[in-house]
Amino acid sequence: MSDAHTSFNRLVQIMDDLREKCPWDKKQTIDTLRPMTIEETYELADAITNKDWQNLKEELGDLLLHILFYSKIGTEQNQFTLTDVIEGICNKLIVRHPHIYGDVKVNDEEDVKRNWEKIKLKEGKKTSVLSGVPASLPAIVKAARIQEKAKQVGFEWETKEDVWKKVEEEMGELHEAMATGNTDDIEAEFGDILFSLVNYARFLRIDAEGVLERTNKKFIYRFTKMEQEAKSEGRELTDMTLQEMDAIWNRVKKENAVTGFAKKE
Repeated sequence: MSDAHTSFNRLVQIMDDLREKCPWDKKQTIDTLRPMTIEETYELADAITNKDWQNLKEELGDLLLHILFYSKIGTEQNQFTLTDVIEGICNKLIVRHPHIYGDVKVNDEEDVKRNWEKIKLKEGKKTSVLSGVPASLPAIVKAARIQEKAKQVGFEWETKEDVWKKVEEEMGELHEAMATGNTDDIEAEFGDILFSLVNYARFLRIDAEGVLERTNKKFIYRFTKMEQEAKSEGRELTDMTLQEMDAIWNRVKKENAVTGFAKKE
């Protein structure tokens, strides 16, 4: 038996022990675990973003524990076993990779993704190409996933220039809506702009969610630095004019290097 098999079996045994003997573990349900699983997933995402390999290893372990926990509860509820979970994903991967386990020929990754979507529809589990997009995904991530899935059936712009024209068109429609003062129309058009910008980011091969988070972090750093500089002068931001705050902000931006960010306009 390989080291991985030995370690996996050890973890399964620990999960069994905890479920049987630990008061906290015994009380957990799929509903109580759900928010913790989401939190663990975001912690994993942070480790990936930061290229923190040590933390990545730890977070993968935490998620693996959650998978075993759900499987244990599934077994107790006579719904499925851990073996069912593992065999299920093995079978799915084989069926959805006919270019590896069958005689289907593919030219590139786009062919693979198109075949994947076709197979999912043939399985009858999805009534639409978009059925597999989780309802609880953050809106920007969901927009990108929707667009990617639509692309697999050919519903796609031809060039990034076409997409940018759509962005400009949506911005024009927002201005028209603003002129009417209709709140519902303004919100709808603003949403259309965001959706179009996510699409444009996809054509530029940019992760819209990731770059927005980078901008969030950059703003947090600069704003915090501005607060610190104001305090070093014995002042609070609430007592300063916008022009005075802007002067500090611009000094912060001009720094050659800052923690976590290179100089970037």
